[in-house]
Amino acid sequence: MIRAGALAAVPHGFLGRRGGASTGAIAGLNVGLGSADDPAAVAENRRRAADAVLPGAALVTAYQVHGPAVVRVAESWPDDARPRADALVTDWPGLLLGILTADCAPVLLADAAAGVVGAAHAGWKGALAGVTDAVVEEMEALGARRERIAAAVGPLIGRASYEVDDGFARRFAEADPANERFFRAAREGHHRFDLEGYVVHRIAAAGVGRVEALGLDTYADEARFFSYRRATHRGEPDYGRQIALIGIGR
Repeated sequence: MIRAGALAAVPHGFLGRRGGASTGAIAGLNVGLGSADDPAAVAENRRRAADAVLPGAALVTAYQVHGPAVVRVAESWPDDARPRADALVTDWPGLLLGILTADCAPVLLADAAAGVVGAAHAGWKGALAGVTDAVVEEMEALGARRERIAAAVGPLIGRASYEVDDGFARRFAEADPANERFFRAAREGHHRFDLEGYVVHRIAAAGVGRVEALGLDTYADEARFFSYRRATHRGEPDYGRQIALIGIGR
């Protein structure tokens, strides 16, 4: 389990693929309900992940759709009733918020003094649409103060591994010409995109007091992380998902 210094006072963790019950091409701690994995293995992996961070807590995840929607959580729900959203916030002890990723950015946030935590799934679409801004606003609605919030950006596809085309880069330039700094020229008509840098920028620009980037590349480290893009490049039929978790102790 990977922990962030910025969130040291709060139960949290970024988990990779190690230590799980899944086998085959997605061997390890695959927590993806939408994968073709054995449902019993996925359930066991989710249990292990939750117990590693906050034993006895109720794990809450969303049906992630790559957008800016945020859900305020006051109780757990069945896996088959997950709301369509990409961020969760709570001020309820005993709940554990989970974000699944396989190259997108998992973002965990906390105002420890207010007892408010949040978790966001920031792929490029959600990040550009403002999912991190939205989760900060929702945390404030529960009593957090953005200057007290600490945030950590966990394992995600690194710039060296993330090649995109001109059309992709143009979307970001149209949103803000200054976004050019998050792209580096690659082969003709293509660029390397710094998703981590962009997400950190958005969080800092929202006025969050402390932001930590872990600098871990899911694509490049196969032994440690699942990666959708790596699986796609290899023509593999399925890919695993890892989880980032944050909660409030009882």
